[in-house]
Amino acid sequence: MKSANMVLAGAAALMLMSSPALSQQDLTGMVTRIDRTRGTIAIQPEQSGTVGSGGGSVAEEFKAQDRSALDAVHAGDKVGYSVIETNGIKTVTKLKKQ
Repeated sequence: MKSANMVLAGAAALMLMSSPALSQQDLTGMVTRIDRTRGTIAIQPEQSGTVGSGGGSVAEEFKAQDRSALDAVHAGDKVGYSVIETNGIKTVTKLKKQ
């Protein structure tokens, strides 16, 4: 009985630890603003779908998980990035200039 409880507890802990990774999104877009003091970046997501299917998307602001990654990009750069959302806060976990 004790070992069954330990297995269940371990499985529950693994699920909790991996849940943010499961919700991570790989995206592309253009940097519109960087605030290195606050550790934030605004990125306009790349439009998907048919050409002429709608207006441009609005830039979103994200916290940077690693502030030093902000030093490699500038406004106007096209980037690949990954985002996770925890408690309503969107955080860039990967950021790479394309």
